Amino acid sequence: MSIEIRRVNPKDKKALRKFVLFPETLYRDNPYYVPNLVFDEMSTLDPAKNPASDFCDWELYMAYKDGKPAGRVAAIINKWANEHWKHDEVRFGWFDIIDDPDVSAALIEKVENFGRKHGMTHIVGPLGFTDFDPEGMLVEGFDQQSTMPLIYNHPYYVRHIERLGFIKDADWLEYRIFVPEHVPEKISRVAKVISERNSFSVRPVTRKLIRKDNYAVKLFSLITECYKDLYEYTMLPENLADKYIGFYLKVLDLRYITSVENDKGEIVAFGITMPSIADALQKSRGRLLPFGWWHLVKSLFIKHSEGSELLLMGARPDVRNSGVTALVINDMFSKYTKMGVKWSETNAELEDNYGIRNSFADFERIQHKRRRSYKKEII
Repeated sequence: MSIEIRRVNPKDKKALRKFVLFPETLYRDNPYYVPNLVFDEMSTLDPAKNPASDFCDWELYMAYKDGKPAGRVAAIINKWANEHWKHDEVRFGWFDIIDDPDVSAALIEKVENFGRKHGMTHIVGPLGFTDFDPEGMLVEGFDQQSTMPLIYNHPYYVRHIERLGFIKDADWLEYRIFVPEHVPEKISRVAKVISERNSFSVRPVTRKLIRKDNYAVKLFSLITECYKDLYEYTMLPENLADKYIGFYLKVLDLRYITSVENDKGEIVAFGITMPSIADALQKSRGRLLPFGWWHLVKSLFIKHSEGSELLLMGARPDVRNSGVTALVINDMFSKYTKMGVKWSETNAELEDNYGIRNSFADFERIQHKRRRSYKKEII
């Protein structure tokens, strides 16, 4: 049985679409897999459309076994991250394979060769171009429905990657938090005290605010400030704000966004959540046409899911220990109760990010998924 690896030219839309749609075959009968939006994947992997091409080099590869698609991978060098973290790493991402160790070995070898060509000493992943791309291989929770921003993979991926000599580099945990009838008294009490003591207040986010107050840039700058010391984070300039969060601010139900400001009108803490669209993406298979758009619009604006997805949450470093996150959580879960939301997915939290994890200690919750970034030296 022959394994052939072909490089995918992103200018060849037919070849790129085959790369993007490969998981559709692999997970066709899997009830837990949630596809990404096809148009967004196509744009992300096209250097002409992805601003990450300013600081990333990458190549895409498809594996074929006996002439049939058998796997895919992206080899990525993020020059800004390498400079910031003072290492020489090539990333692998968009990694999907049939259960054949020869396929996984051949694809990873391509990534390693790409790294060697550019002087890299280590390979790490699954990671994307930036932290706003899906990252981490699922290692626990294969029987749980995935979410829009994250990766789902078959259990055998773990066996394949560890067989190739990779070891754990970082883990993320995912929780399902159940929405109570009332916000825990401790949270609401702390929120009130912190608000009065520091002159903090929750500011409603409106379309007018987003359009006229440069809100996307302000929020993006704060996100960067909050996350800059987290694992493999890429420091990004303000001109990428629209690419990475502007889209969400334009299409989300703004009731799902919480913004806390000080008496100077500066954003000091935030929470960005959204109704779960996992079911809608499964129904649409990630396509907007012919009728996929309706499933998404219905889920986002007409009949919300009972669940929500916590995309991002943080507080400015100088006020992080003030308890300001209690204000975010109090506002967020108070609105959840009014809107009939029953549970919220935290998505991926680094296992050593105890501040965020402890923020929800007063809620009923279950840790139901774990994902991992792997690393090894390129010999």
